[in-house]
Amino acid sequence: MKLHERIDGRLRAFIEAQPMFFVATAPSGPGGHVNVSPKGMAGTFAVLGEHRVAYLDYHGSGAETIAHLSENGRVTLMFCAFQGPPNIVRLHGRGRAVPVTAPDYAELLHLFPSPPDTHGVRSVIDVAVERISDSCGYAVPLMSYEGDRDILIRAHERRTDADLAEYRRLKNGVSIDGRPIFAEVANEG
Repeated sequence: MKLHERIDGRLRAFIEAQPMFFVATAPSGPGGHVNVSPKGMAGTFAVLGEHRVAYLDYHGSGAETIAHLSENGRVTLMFCAFQGPPNIVRLHGRGRAVPVTAPDYAELLHLFPSPPDTHGVRSVIDVAVERISDSCGYAVPLMSYEGDRDILIRAHERRTDADLAEYRRLKNGVSIDGRPIFAEVANEG
């Protein structure tokens, strides 16, 4: 394992070239479920600085990351080389979810150079990176990337803004451990 002082050069190029990454969070204390979520789609991840990254968080079946970030902010992002030389990069830091209803959401959205359709985005996850490391990745399998799925984008195209707000209220109101997710949920009911 090697520690890095910043996200730059080859490390930045590696991160930006990965079509998929994983996000890990956990609630505070001894109880609750640790969550790991795969993320992808071209244009949904951005390196915003040497110690700052962000990704677009689309509506989905759960919102554990948002619940955990609002509770303690701890997050790890992991990028694996499934093609080319083996490598695993982990970004440990403190994150915050900026929901579509927040005043600074539009400003953050403009930091993504070429996002796909953003209609289904429920928040931007903004991460202040505190620790950067890479490791061998020798056991990560070689796999071929065939392309992004467009199912999530197509599903959200059929929903209005009001539909998405209702989705957040009904399906993303609380985490699997009963933790509140969006402060806006109380205001949208």
